[in-house]
Amino acid sequence: MNLFPVTKTTNTRINNVNWDNLGFGVYFSDHMFMSDYVDGKWDDGAIVPYGAMQIEPALCTLHYGQTIFEGLKAFRSVRGGVNIFRPHKNAARLNYSADRLCIPRYDTATLIDAMKELVKIDSKWVPSKRTQSLYFRPFVFGSGNFLGVQVSSSYRLIIMTSPVASYYPDGMAPVKILVSSEYARAVRGGLGAAKTAANYASSLLGGKKAKEMGFAQVLWLDAVSRAFIDEVGAMNIVFVIDGELITPPLDNGTILNGVTRDTVITLAKDWGMKVSERLITVEEVFEAHNDGKLNEVFGTGTAAVISPVGLLSYRGNNITINDNQIGPIAQRLYDTITGIQHSEIEDIYGWNVHVDLFEES
Repeated sequence: MNLFPVTKTTNTRINNVNWDNLGFGVYFSDHMFMSDYVDGKWDDGAIVPYGAMQIEPALCTLHYGQTIFEGLKAFRSVRGGVNIFRPHKNAARLNYSADRLCIPRYDTATLIDAMKELVKIDSKWVPSKRTQSLYFRPFVFGSGNFLGVQVSSSYRLIIMTSPVASYYPDGMAPVKILVSSEYARAVRGGLGAAKTAANYASSLLGGKKAKEMGFAQVLWLDAVSRAFIDEVGAMNIVFVIDGELITPPLDNGTILNGVTRDTVITLAKDWGMKVSERLITVEEVFEAHNDGKLNEVFGTGTAAVISPVGLLSYRGNNITINDNQIGPIAQRLYDTITGIQHSEIEDIYGWNVHVDLFEES
């Protein structure tokens, strides 16, 4: 029995998928969940075929950017079925972003039920390869049609899914990161902690120029002093200095409260490692390298899970981290997180929401 009304597609596109070259965010599954907010409440929602939507040129979100989104993944379990990793954490962050953008909150239980139903209906879209997964993209946008800087009175929530491979084509190979001294991404009191379109739009030019220079991502500094480290464009950042894990704090409101970041902090503390959420300057990082104390640098995020950094470049000065090799802490974290996601390691934290699949019963 379905929890939501379901209209199934009559024209599946799954045969067009190149499973050996998925990329990231290239293919989209057959169905999506959709719910509308009208007259002060969200409707019950429905699962419908993925496809184009008709919109008006005056759609307020196109002009004023009142939109939020999330990203999370589902994985094949070695015990059968599928695990959705930490959806409650993503749902909480979606509602945090909703508050910041004046968007009505969406019920957490309904959101997770919708994701579970999508997995059941599009179960064949969940990849079987160890390094692949089904990516969820829940997003909400103002659906009113008007010109004028004000909040919308109507909204639409959509959950779409996409079978994906590793975010970086080279997988766990260490990446090159450029520390930006020219552009700023977020300021205290701004949108840095919200997962909203404007938060990413501000990073595009710096990211584009970095890639033209041969770097994978930009490491952003605070917008005032240009000294303190915030985060990388697509992930939070962790430094291992003399055995201590250091990551920028959340209290400035300029970086995203990453789900993988929280996962890493939880695991590291349980392993007895010293973990500090504190301000750290780019100069401190370079000095630690010069003193032989910079053991590892890696990014944390849903898309890549753990992304080792092999080179940091700042104002023309380059440092190579751990001989451009994956460090033991990054490797252990990656192996543990992905092991939990696939049920190869016991999930003692209750992070997975398991979905039994009809095709396996």
